[in-house]
Amino acid sequence: MTTTLITGANKGLGKETARQLVALGHTVYVGSRDEGRGRAAAEELGARFVQLDVTDDASVAAALGQIEADGGLDVLVNNAGIASYEFGEDGVAEKTDGPSALAVFDTNVVGIIRVTQAALPLLRRSANPVVVNVGSALGSFWAVHEDSRPASHFPTLVYGPSKAAVSMLTVQYAKAVPEVKFNAIEPGVTATELGGGEPGVHPGRPASESAKIVVKLATIGADGPTGTFQEDDGELGW
Repeated sequence: MTTTLITGANKGLGKETARQLVALGHTVYVGSRDEGRGRAAAEELGARFVQLDVTDDASVAAALGQIEADGGLDVLVNNAGIASYEFGEDGVAEKTDGPSALAVFDTNVVGIIRVTQAALPLLRRSANPVVVNVGSALGSFWAVHEDSRPASHFPTLVYGPSKAAVSMLTVQYAKAVPEVKFNAIEPGVTATELGGGEPGVHPGRPASESAKIVVKLATIGADGPTGTFQEDDGELGW
């Protein structure tokens, strides 16, 4: 049986990814900073809960220690991510002050490094180790220069660059750790609470639809790709 850890999985895209992987027979760990929400989500989904704050080294170490004690890990989905916006009279604006930018990069980029490094000893013991990094077309140099792509019409000074770093992390990990398959995905514009909007307000498709591409890459076989950036229709330009 495949064992999978999903970070930031108590709601939104992470939760829907967990739901679909449980349905496929995975043993899924719902990683969540909030214990109450995380336990509730895990119970609803038939998954396991693990307290996990990707910005806290001790929390990450404890979470992976628990998973190791339970038997090991095959798949890691680095889903946890934040954006920082403020709501004013002129609408919604991205926060670009230093502390806000540091918080976004700590979660979206350094968080991936923290969790991945802690998970690698377990993944290396798996017969088919896989890592999926949830990226964004907003971090694709190709997409933000391509007029036909929505990402080219949505300037972002912090969130987009943080996701560009996720793309590079994916490539470099794929090169540095060839025994583990690393891929990034673009989930599409999704109706989640990311950035502070409510699901009914934030534009986009249901998380259940966006989760399909995450699940696709989380379930690749031993002959699956590595070092790629993918979306619904195939590979996406970096």
